[in-house]
Amino acid sequence: MSQRQLAGRVTALRHPMSNTMLSRIERAQRRCDVDDLVVIVEALHVSAPVLLCGWPTA
Repeated sequence: MSQRQLAGRVTALRHPMSNTMLSRIERAQRRCDVDDLVVIVEALHVSAPVLLCGWPTA
């Protein structure tokens, strides 16, 4: 999935975020607050541990 597609999904969940913001989060140039993390995992349909560490959930 592209950053633009993810930004669209996140924005559709009422948390406006541009692909530039996502890029900055990926490159550690912008911090990812908890509210950002929650909506990103929801948009990706994964859990936070999977997103952050690649761990499968039980």
